[in-house]
Amino acid sequence: MTTLHASQDSELPPNQRNETALVAGDRVRRNVLGDAHVDRSRSKATEFTRPLQDLVTEYCWGTVWTRPGLELKTRSLLNIAMLTALGKPDELKLHVHGAVRNGCTVEEIQEVLMQAAIYCGVPAALEATRHAQVALEALDHE
Repeated sequence: MTTLHASQDSELPPNQRNETALVAGDRVRRNVLGDAHVDRSRSKATEFTRPLQDLVTEYCWGTVWTRPGLELKTRSLLNIAMLTALGKPDELKLHVHGAVRNGCTVEEIQEVLMQAAIYCGVPAALEATRHAQVALEALDHE
C-alpha cells in the first residue's frame, strides 16, 4: 500500500502551506472515507460549521494523516481504538468503513476491539463492537 504524505512545504508562506495541507487533506479524506461521504459533509456545511470542516480537513487529514511515519491502515486501526476509548460510536462507524477501505481485515478490526476491551474497558469495547458490526454489515450491502 502506498503511504501518502504531504510535500515538504515548510518554505511556503503560511497561507500557501494551509492551502497545500487543505488540498492534501481533501485527497486523503476522500481516499479513506470515500467521495460520497466527503461530498455529503461539504454539502451540509454551513457558514457556522465550514471553518471546523476546513480545520479538520487541513490539520487532521492534511497534516497528520499525510505524515510518512505510519501507513493509512495503521492510522485507521489506531482511530478505532481511540474512538472506542472515547465512546464516539458515530465516528467509530465512519472509521470502520475507512479502515476497510485502507485494507484492514475484519479480523484486525476485531483484534483492536479485543485489545480495547482490556485497556479501555469492557463496556466501551462492547458498545464499539456493536457499532462496528453495524458498519461492517452496511459494507456487505453496498
